Amino acid sequence: MAQQSYEQEFSEFMSANSESLAHAAWLLTGDRDQAEELVQEALTRTFMNWRKARRDPLVYARKMLTGRRNAAKRSRFREPAVPQVPDQPVEGLERSVADRDRLNRALSTLSERQRKIVVLRHLMGLSEQEVADDLGVSVGTIKSTASRGLAQLRAFLEAADEAEMISN
Repeated sequence: MAQQSYEQEFSEFMSANSESLAHAAWLLTGDRDQAEELVQEALTRTFMNWRKARRDPLVYARKMLTGRRNAAKRSRFREPAVPQVPDQPVEGLERSVADRDRLNRALSTLSERQRKIVVLRHLMGLSEQEVADDLGVSVGTIKSTASRGLAQLRAFLEAADEAEMISN
């Protein structure tokens, strides 16, 4: 009986949060296939540790996601040299694809730590304290790393805008 309720609780959690975890994973990796694999691993680990995770499953799953991202990168994943963009843009979504590509290229200029912090803090909207808790660092580290990462993103995007203006 208890196992059934754990499975039902997890199923409801997964249904409600899989999409946001997938989005976070894509932002962290820049690759759809890697992101899907990371989400699958994070959800599997969350389920396997549901008794512990059920207190705050989204925080637990995010920690698993970022932790698995680190482990996967060390063991077998390599960042794509150029972030992947779908081969065939969906009609009417060309600008959206271009914006995603631009964002991913900008994020790829950040260190792994900066990218995680910027994604969790500014693209997923977590508080500084939540990001600090997820990554096991101080709030001061989050503030300084996010500040440097955002400055680097601004510089990259300004340079890209200037290059686009010159080419047009």
